[in-house]
Amino acid sequence: MIESVLFDLGNVLIRWDPRNHYRDRFDTPEAMEQFLAEITPGTWNHEMDLGKPFAQAIAERSALYPDHAALLAEWKSGWERMLGGAIEESVTLLEELRAHGYRVAALTNWSAETYPVARARFPFLDWFEDVVISGVEGIAKPDPRVFQLALARTGFVAERTVFIDDNLPNVEAARALGLHTVHFTSSAQCREALRAMGVAV
Repeated sequence: MIESVLFDLGNVLIRWDPRNHYRDRFDTPEAMEQFLAEITPGTWNHEMDLGKPFAQAIAERSALYPDHAALLAEWKSGWERMLGGAIEESVTLLEELRAHGYRVAALTNWSAETYPVARARFPFLDWFEDVVISGVEGIAKPDPRVFQLALARTGFVAERTVFIDDNLPNVEAARALGLHTVHFTSSAQCREALRAMGVAV
């Protein structure tokens, strides 16, 4: 029987996309996409999710790509614009889970520097029993250790917990540790997947 739900945050409960900021910095969508793929790849952002300070990460990347230094600096100064709004259907789902007595916590790959910006904007982040933030802990999904840390801190039992994430490697890592999982593609799909597990939503 499911007793607890462990949520990812980005693009499950909160929209995040660097295009929200950089879209008006380029003459063409193709130029923006090339910048995001080659100059600011996900592997680079992951360094900040693991705790590397923005200033250090930007300085290192700017040394490699000096022609893009000004745009790279905006990864920090423009970061708040990368945040979209809440995914309201998912927030409703979270609210219903709490109302039905399920324990809820979050496990997110997020920089320690920018998480407070999101927390100030989205009051529902205070609904969780705990939020395990990769940038604080220095461990990020899909590393099994960060799931083990989340379970240890919350006291959630893997076999009675559902983990929800939009990133398939993270879902697979959680499943390997015995958690039930939902690979999030939409709020409606997530709700149906939870119902199929017997979760009352």
